[in-house]
Amino acid sequence: MIFFNKKSRKKKLSVELVSMRLVSQEDMDSCLQELQEKSSDDDQLIRLLERKNLITSFQAGRLKSNEFDGLVLGDNKLMYQNASGSFARVYRAASLQDGRMVGVKVLRQRWAQDPETVKMFRREAEVCKQFQHKNIVPIYDVGFQDDTHYFTMEFVEGGNLRDFITIRKKLSPVEAINYTVDICEGLEYANRLGYTHRDMKPTNVLMSIQGVAKLIDFGLAGEDDASGAGEAHQRAVEYGTLEKSTGAPRNDPRSDLYFVGTIFYELLSGKPPFPRTKDIEERKRPSRYSQVPSITTIEPDLPESVVNVLEKLMAYQPVQRYQSATDAIQDLLEVRAQLDDAGTVVKPAAVNPSAEQELKMVIAPPTILCVENRPKHQDVLREYLTKHGYRVLILSDVERAMNRIKENAPDCVVFMEDSIGAGAVEAFNQSLEMDADLAAVLVLSEKNAEVKKSLQKTDRSRILVQPIKIRNLRAKIQKVLQHQLNDSAELTAH
Repeated sequence: MIFFNKKSRKKKLSVELVSMRLVSQEDMDSCLQELQEKSSDDDQLIRLLERKNLITSFQAGRLKSNEFDGLVLGDNKLMYQNASGSFARVYRAASLQDGRMVGVKVLRQRWAQDPETVKMFRREAEVCKQFQHKNIVPIYDVGFQDDTHYFTMEFVEGGNLRDFITIRKKLSPVEAINYTVDICEGLEYANRLGYTHRDMKPTNVLMSIQGVAKLIDFGLAGEDDASGAGEAHQRAVEYGTLEKSTGAPRNDPRSDLYFVGTIFYELLSGKPPFPRTKDIEERKRPSRYSQVPSITTIEPDLPESVVNVLEKLMAYQPVQRYQSATDAIQDLLEVRAQLDDAGTVVKPAAVNPSAEQELKMVIAPPTILCVENRPKHQDVLREYLTKHGYRVLILSDVERAMNRIKENAPDCVVFMEDSIGAGAVEAFNQSLEMDADLAAVLVLSEKNAEVKKSLQKTDRSRILVQPIKIRNLRAKIQKVLQHQLNDSAELTAH
């Protein structure tokens, strides 16, 4: 960790950021020139770098707290935190070699001193480095730096299956089958190489914006003849209980298929087959897995063929379960061929064509472009909207904003008229005309409130008048983005 005295903080900070490769020398020189006469405070430099999009809000927050370690791991600079679990955090990172986006999984410091956890973490990386399959997220490299264990992997532009279910509640039988087939095909491939997963759950399935399910987190993966401490780890409690109570061997591929069934159940109903709990004793009860309520009590209209596949996946006794992922895939595909995307029996197979479009809307974090030229207001907008899950771009002038919309449109654009002037109104109207999928919000100054009467409001636009609270602005952004999703669904239906 690095600390600076007041006199030379800015200079030392600039040298450190360049040496870390977080900022280029050219960009740093430009920022230092701009600040030459204004301030010697390193916080000012950090804010300027953030406003110019040379560092992210995540990086800025770490720098302001003097947390330099771990911002660059190997040849990758961490951009944002994507996910956080009990044992590790996952970051979106940019490769310093070629600029491509990668995922970086970092073991939490409190577990870095535990040899068993470190072994499991590194094993996940080494196991997955062998895998080359469209339904398994590939691992690129494993490293240790600044007392930090990490590995890099493909960055999946999307979210996990739990996020998707939370938003969608439940899927059509065909959609649920599609994602379950993806999961089974990933398992089938791992099984051929002698590995089981041993931690199948929705958070360990990533959803790409192309609608492909990909398996992650093989930390408990075991070879068929393996013995060891996997069961002792708390994440293996469910598997251990199921196998012990049914007499199944450890690393039985059929155990993975039971928990694939729990995912399929949740995709079809929007609800897990048994309550999620951290209570170890509850998770050790065999009845939790043997006495699962039939899905027909929740979804009585499901086709019998779908229910039959689900029940076979989740059969308590292994001999009554599918004996391999291959067998499960075959039945799933046969059932899919009989169903349309509404779940009714038909002759031809049908697949929901809206999957990619919906995934882009509901899983990938929406990008908000804010047109605002006041540094303090830029900081507030960036920090608040980023905190609430949006990707935030800030531009200071209308012309650049309109060019950005033409070249690579965001999901929503916000024009702050009291900041950028009268041109905001024209830009607001033009942006809605330019891109039929773009949502737009115009914030008028109090003195120009009358302008609101002359503007036409649409489902994908909102007009606000100062003074407003930032949470109210966020609520309007959410409204217009929701209309985008609804419009997308309607277009697909027709």
